[in-house]
This record gives sequence, structure tokens and C-alpha cells, in this order.
Amino acid sequence: MNRRRFALVGLVAASLALGGCSTGSGSSSASGSTDTSLSDVTSKGTLVIATEGTYKPFTFHADGSGQLTGYDVEIAQAVAAKMGVNTTFQETQFDGIFAGLDAKRFDMIANQISINPQRSAKYDFSTPYTVSPGVIVTKADDNSITSFGSLKGKTTAQSLTSNYYTLAQQNGANVQAVEGWAQAIALLRQGRVDAVVNDKLTYLDYAKTNPDAGLKIAAESPDKSENAFAFRKGSTALVKAVDKALADLQADGTLAKISQKYFAADVSK
Repeated sequence: MNRRRFALVGLVAASLALGGCSTGSGSSSASGSTDTSLSDVTSKGTLVIATEGTYKPFTFHADGSGQLTGYDVEIAQAVAAKMGVNTTFQETQFDGIFAGLDAKRFDMIANQISINPQRSAKYDFSTPYTVSPGVIVTKADDNSITSFGSLKGKTTAQSLTSNYYTLAQQNGANVQAVEGWAQAIALLRQGRVDAVVNDKLTYLDYAKTNPDAGLKIAAESPDKSENAFAFRKGSTALVKAVDKALADLQADGTLAKISQKYFAADVSK
């Protein structure tokens, strides 16, 4: 994404690079390249966004095969509109979504990405647009799991790169890798795993549309997850523009309106 600028006089350029000079307001790499993350988006007139497309209610297809929609999708579209650009969504399996971002296939990820220290070391994040605790989901008649500590020795189903994969492992669970929520919950209902650790909002939406699934929330994490848009490291200008759009959407009530539509509550703060 970054483009090199070559000075007219080679000796001047070399001395600047060796001297570690940088432009005041723009972010620069050690090689002197500048941050073009925002100008790249505005010049092409579209924000290219990675999303799973199978993670209801955040990113999914209406009626199974209809238009791509969801909480994250609508917020991303509202952000792009505030920025004056269009949106192009590229549907990607979650376990490959960060690799696609690294490969510059898209500008940002909109897929309920939880902020954690490991990801923050490699990627930039917007301000959070979802705040929610994690939960352990079990069968309704299973009383053997009552806390995160009681996951020790149990089998859970999680996406490999999910924040909840790490949380389950840290609490002693044997984790079976899956592609996403739909596959995880299917394994739970079939009795092939003991539990699924995921976002509370995901479970509440599922329970609303599947009231006879025979599942329950067995425990809730004390800490709340903050979820945000993810970007390649060094995308400072683009992150600032997205953050401004999110602040405007929070102020004019758009975030609350989208949140109420999907969850009957404001989960954006």
C-alpha cells in the first residue's frame, strides 16, 4: 500500500533517511515511506471490507442466501457513508481473515474483532463499536459447568484465531477448532463438545430465533470484550477517519439505532 517517494537529489534523500527524519503529521516507516491508507481509499472511492458473512447477527445473508447484512455490516456502511466513499465487502473465513488483511486484499476487517494485546501488537484498531461479555454456552440439562474455571478438562468448539479460543484454553479446556459459530453450536447440540465460548450477543440472537435449541448460558465472564474494526499496522490516517465517523454516528444516534434493531439494547458503548 505504501508508495516510496524518491527525492530529486539522491544525496539529500539518503541523508534524510539516515538521519531518521519524518514528516510531522503523517506516519512514516523507517525507510521513509508515508501512510497512504486514507488516500488509497478516497482515490478509489471505496472502502474494501473483510467480513465472514456467516456470523449472525453481525454479518450474514438475509434468508440464508439474500443480501449481506448484519450489525457490523450496517455500521461499516454507515462509517463509509460518513467518509464519502462506497463499500465493497469480501467474504472470508474467519481463520484466514487476518492473513488476507496482511496480504492487502482489503482495507479493514468488520467482523466483531475483539481487541487484545496480541492483536494490538500487530494491527491497528478503531474505537470499539460493541461492548459485551463472553459467555459459556452449554446444553440446558448440563450442570457440570458453572464458571470459566470449570471448563478444565471439558471440550469446547472455537475458531482458531478467535479471542474465545484463547480464553477457553487459558481455563483448561480442550479446544476443537471450527470455522465459526454455526459449526460450533451444531457440534454442541449434537453432544460432540461440552460447551462453546463466545460473545453473549451472538448467543442471545441465536436463542431468539432458535428458542427450542435446548441450550443455556452456563457462565458469564467478568470482563467485557471490546470489538472494533481492524487495520494493518501503520494505517493511522484511515483509522483516524473511521474514528471520526464513528464519533459522529454515536453523536447523531445512528449507532444506537442500529444496535436497537439487532439487540433491543444499545451495545455500542
